Amino acid sequence: MKQSRAMSLVEAVANVAVGYGVAVVTQVLIFPVFGLHTTLAQNLKMGAVFTVVSIARSFALRRLFEAIRT
Repeated sequence: MKQSRAMSLVEAVANVAVGYGVAVVTQVLIFPVFGLHTTLAQNLKMGAVFTVVSIARSFALRRLFEAIRT
């Protein structure tokens, strides 16, 4: 069964939404180890930027593999 573009996007967004939380928590814990001190607001903004990039990447790869499969 072929996955629709809409469902590819839904899957990518769900995957990245979970990743967003993991990324922000990781930044809060790891940045100070490297001497980087940021506020929670800065961490949330950085996480948002990476989230948008991750959604685009995940969607593009899903569509590429779907095209290869067919």
